[in-house]
Amino acid sequence: MSLEKPVTAVENTYGNRVRVRVCGFCVMDDKILLVNHSLYPGQDFWSPPGGGVEFGETTSEALKREIREETGFIATVDSFLFLKEFVNPPLHAVELFFQFSVSGGELIKGFDPEFAPDEQIISHVKWMTLAELTSIDETARHSVFSGIDSWDVLLAKRGLL
Repeated sequence: MSLEKPVTAVENTYGNRVRVRVCGFCVMDDKILLVNHSLYPGQDFWSPPGGGVEFGETTSEALKREIREETGFIATVDSFLFLKEFVNPPLHAVELFFQFSVSGGELIKGFDPEFAPDEQIISHVKWMTLAELTSIDETARHSVFSGIDSWDVLLAKRGLL
């Protein structure tokens, strides 16, 4: 019996290469829009909506597409905030974070077109207060939320984190 963790659809799709990702923060009524990805069986991971930039696509185009796919919302990209690198082999991502506004659409639990219907990883999409977010274990939320005590602190971050 092997003690190694089984390779998941996420690792098969995104592993062993550098991936450029765009992620977006939208705060409305003191809540932030978040997507819960079930990256591994029984393991939740809350993060801002976002995903990979496709060849020939600008980062703004990619962010708008990803937000629409994952949340159902139509986004207006407001500003670039910062870059954060994630390295946890076999996964490696360079993540560009933006602030965006909702300009249309309706909240839905979206989909990830890179995965088959029976391998979808989005389990929930919701507006979450800071208190709700910080009550979630740090391993179950994006590291960009560590040490945040207000949305203003998050949205003021700049540069390479």
